[in-house]
Amino acid sequence: MATTTAQHIIVIGSGIGGLTTAALLAQTGYRVTVLEAQTYPGGCASTFTHKGYRFDAGATVAGGFQPGGPHQIAGDRLGLKWPVRAYDPAWVTHLPDRSVALTSDNADVLKKFPGSERFWEHQTQIANLGWTLSAAGLPWPPTSPHELWRLAHVTLAYFPKDLLLLPLAFRTTYQWVRGHGLAQLAAFVRFIDAQLLISSQTTSQHANAVYSATALDLARQGVYHVEGGVGGLAEALVENLRGYGGEIIYRRRVTRIHVEQGRVTGVSVKQGRRAEKTEFIPADFVVANLTPWSLDELLAEDSPAALKREVQGRSLGWGAFALHLGVQADLLPPDLPDHHQIIADMEGPMGETRSLFISMSPTWDQGRAPAGHRAVTVTTHTNVQQWWDLLNQSESAYYERKQEYTEKMLDRIEGVIPGFKAAVRLTLPGTPVTYQFYTDRHLGQVGGFAQRSLLQARGPRTGLANLRLVGDSIFPGQSTAGVTVGAMRVAADIQRTLPLRQTRTLILPEGAGD
Repeated sequence: MATTTAQHIIVIGSGIGGLTTAALLAQTGYRVTVLEAQTYPGGCASTFTHKGYRFDAGATVAGGFQPGGPHQIAGDRLGLKWPVRAYDPAWVTHLPDRSVALTSDNADVLKKFPGSERFWEHQTQIANLGWTLSAAGLPWPPTSPHELWRLAHVTLAYFPKDLLLLPLAFRTTYQWVRGHGLAQLAAFVRFIDAQLLISSQTTSQHANAVYSATALDLARQGVYHVEGGVGGLAEALVENLRGYGGEIIYRRRVTRIHVEQGRVTGVSVKQGRRAEKTEFIPADFVVANLTPWSLDELLAEDSPAALKREVQGRSLGWGAFALHLGVQADLLPPDLPDHHQIIADMEGPMGETRSLFISMSPTWDQGRAPAGHRAVTVTTHTNVQQWWDLLNQSESAYYERKQEYTEKMLDRIEGVIPGFKAAVRLTLPGTPVTYQFYTDRHLGQVGGFAQRSLLQARGPRTGLANLRLVGDSIFPGQSTAGVTVGAMRVAADIQRTLPLRQTRTLILPEGAGD
């Protein structure tokens, strides 16, 4: 008797993009192994436990579960029911002169910014088309003849509606806003900038208008709480992966991706951070849920020239300074929304404590905190390099800056939510150095690349035939919904590139194998 087995696919990292790719491939019949350096899944969309609190490590709100949304499509394909509940308002944005609730009907936005109706009608029209094209599997940018054919097929299928995108395809969001006569309204531009910073990693002066139309649509399509914290999405995917015969192995840190004659042959891994012994695991295909910098490092001298040029020339993305707070619930104002965005100034750069995003565990999710308390995650965009420079300069300077940011952020929250500081019972600050330690993200970058131009979007190809990137480094990038779109694309690409060799058992004549 002889047996042939399905091809082995290794996925490095258990972020939402990597796990979704893994589950889709395992469902198809491939042998799939996910290697995760930590003891829990999720990466930057994970949830960790500390002193009875379950804190979201990075991402705190999730979208894309609406009909035709990425999570809904992936869930249907996998037979997976997501542990989520819809939440409205999505969040409240606090500007210096007004507070604006982002709701599914957009009512408060229209009330607080009279005269913006035509802009939002246009945004809805473009966003609806964007969601439709995304659901159809639009591969952007195309990286193979098949993807180019697929792009043409999808484009023609929605012709002439897709011509609506052309006027905005090469414009910034600010130019789009100005075209609607709203650029002179400083508060409106600042409000748009605030939303784009968290959804496309840049502001209206730089963000691509087509991308922004969908990025600005999150509240209308619906924001969802994940039961037990956002890490519940990864946990649901792990269970689904295992149900299809795939496996995830924790505390396995990949130290090298091996290449022979232009093809990946497998990876070297070690158990834990301090282990010296490595193990080689062969693979027919590797999916890297990594940044390009981390991928280049793992390939070492085998890294393709184009990838080396990319990491040498690409600007670093944002990092996050985070506060994980345990707060006493009865000291907070009654009927307080769970999510808030605070913009301290009407002018100047955002980030570095001048813009905050606050997420509180919902009162119904009592497993997130000890009785009578709530778990709170607060983040601000920050330049990653400054924290490493401070740490190299002196540890005391690094910790002084951490304390400074902590106090500034708590003061900003107190100005919007009176009594908040008195309610804090636990404070855990984290910098990009912290993120790098727990997620292995290069220098602690989070959120992917700023979406400035459709022509600069990055696809999943790496320069090696059987190696793909997945996660927020590839288009459309940001958010669990964005990385799920990329994951479905990568899974389909692998199925075309590596046709499944079905597992089968051969009955040999007696004595044939002797």
